[in-house]
Amino acid sequence: MKTTEASKGTITVTLPDGSEREYPPGTTGYDIAASIGKKLARDALAIKLNGSVRDLRAPLDESGPIQILTFADPEGREVFWHSSAHVMAQAVTELVPGTKLAIGPPIEEGFYYDFDPPKPFTPEDLEKFEERMSEIIAEDAPFKRNECDLDVARQIFGERGEQYKLELLDKFEEEGEQISYYTSSRFLDLCRGPHIPSTGKIKAFKLLNIAGAYWRDAEGNPQLQRIYGVAYPDKKLLSDFMHRREEAERRDHRRLGKQLKLFSIDENSGAGLVLWHPRGAFIRRRIEDYWYKRHEESGYELVYSPHIARLGLWEQSGHTGFYAENMYPPFEVENNPHQLKPMNCPFHILIYQSDLRSYRDLPMRWAELGTVYRYERGGVLHGLFRVRGFTQDDAHIFCRRDQVEEEIVTVLDFSLSMYTAFGFPDVRICLSTRPEKAIGEPADWEMAENALRHALEQGNHTYDVDEGGGAFYGPKIDLHVRDAIGRSWQCGTIQFDFNLPERFDLSYIGSDGQKHRPVMVHRALLGSLERFFGILLEHHAGTFPVWLAPEQAIILSVTEKVEDYAYALADELKSSDVRVNVDARPEKIGLKIREAEMQKIPYMLIVGDRESQDHTVSVRAHGRRDLGTMSVDEFAARIRAENRPGVDGTSISADAEGT
Repeated sequence: MKTTEASKGTITVTLPDGSEREYPPGTTGYDIAASIGKKLARDALAIKLNGSVRDLRAPLDESGPIQILTFADPEGREVFWHSSAHVMAQAVTELVPGTKLAIGPPIEEGFYYDFDPPKPFTPEDLEKFEERMSEIIAEDAPFKRNECDLDVARQIFGERGEQYKLELLDKFEEEGEQISYYTSSRFLDLCRGPHIPSTGKIKAFKLLNIAGAYWRDAEGNPQLQRIYGVAYPDKKLLSDFMHRREEAERRDHRRLGKQLKLFSIDENSGAGLVLWHPRGAFIRRRIEDYWYKRHEESGYELVYSPHIARLGLWEQSGHTGFYAENMYPPFEVENNPHQLKPMNCPFHILIYQSDLRSYRDLPMRWAELGTVYRYERGGVLHGLFRVRGFTQDDAHIFCRRDQVEEEIVTVLDFSLSMYTAFGFPDVRICLSTRPEKAIGEPADWEMAENALRHALEQGNHTYDVDEGGGAFYGPKIDLHVRDAIGRSWQCGTIQFDFNLPERFDLSYIGSDGQKHRPVMVHRALLGSLERFFGILLEHHAGTFPVWLAPEQAIILSVTEKVEDYAYALADELKSSDVRVNVDARPEKIGLKIREAEMQKIPYMLIVGDRESQDHTVSVRAHGRRDLGTMSVDEFAARIRAENRPGVDGTSISADAEGT
């Protein structure tokens, strides 16, 4: 319920626990928080009333469900970080006069602000900005919302020479948006809000780095300078963040990829195009082999498709309309325009159309590790995480309506078991429903959303709901894995598509002898091999589980006298399917151990005179842990026990302790 109730003399709010309370009109969110408890009032940052996030001190004149937002709530954190961006912008503009303001939004953890300064910022400037931010925070200045008409706003920001704000006002005019600006201390900024009550709520912060950015993220627009930062309501949260940041830098897949000689990206071949080195290619092949094996066991049939197709195919699929900016320009082949493929799905549809399909043929589950090409701007390319050519682990399911729910249940179970095999047992699930602009019949959307919900509930899965977050062509389930340091990565997706079956007029012959439209479900599990490889590399900090490691062990000879034993031992272990190499260089054993540690080889087998005489090995696990002496058979049995998906072995737990 959403009503204005000043005439009744009360407004009624419904708290998250379902209880209702009445207040006089003009009551603020802070008043409501204070009536509930002192701690809640102290921690409150904003409110959410009738689904709209608002300033904590704004007077209320309508009834409805209400939530007091604190830093523990995602929306509360967004308000906190957006306000922190304003504090940083004030510090920057006060210390560097003439700096023009662009935008300063919250991000996943922290905030940034884009500036157009008279001269480039330097890393040393960040310390000065932090000092001024501390002074602004100490003022405990309130954030005040002001609403005005468009002409007044243009006058305010025109007098200040803020051309980027004037461009934003033009956009607001097109969208008919209410114009508002906020003031705090000596600062004024065009802003929708809301904001935290005052600058004093910020207890700990850190400016992280400076980066380049194009205005509105469009090449050809002015290049701006972006400053990233984080802020928290207590110092411990900042300390925890800095620890996670340091750990993330230690695990950075770009650094590890170079150190371990796994992959490279060379400007001579092109930005965003990955070159797989032998060690990295071996791991990738192990991932692919397991992927193929599991799909075949799960009733999928494998297909292959070309890297290019006639432009007309992409026009029919709609990609040239809604996806053109991510596609490479077409090129001529025998006077016919062709296009590099950005996706695999139209090819799978052509395979479906190649024959008459019966209801008895369904479901059809087709999977492909298909390499696709997408134009990504140079500024967003990032190691393996954002590339221009990558291999998508695609699958498409064509089924009848009565088969949909069972198929979704099966896909969910299959996906979660695959993540567990790679060391990701913690998976967050999010259901995204129909957006405002959507194609397809409402009844189809209702059927699809119900099928997704029922499948999740049938499996007793906990899930979030992103209302209106589905694609325009269908609702979806996204799967987010959590890595060893708590970061969340969206990998899998299970998505209905009402668009392509209509565009390609897909059909099957039903039991009634009539044509029917099949249901089409897109399914990506790992997302892309490149990105998943990067996630996996950082998750394991470069120490891959034994089943994936290119070298499971390395034999380190103490002296030249045992060199023959070392090579004979390697042959013996290889006959037991152990991937092993020998380091028989005339170097000190300490150096060999350090280099093997740097290469993150799971096991080091140190052999000297005693081991040679006893036909044993002295075993050392990565992470500087001595496991003692073992017989050759005992060590081979250990490798066999760990050489399977889902088993991390001793080396992973050792690396988690820090090396």
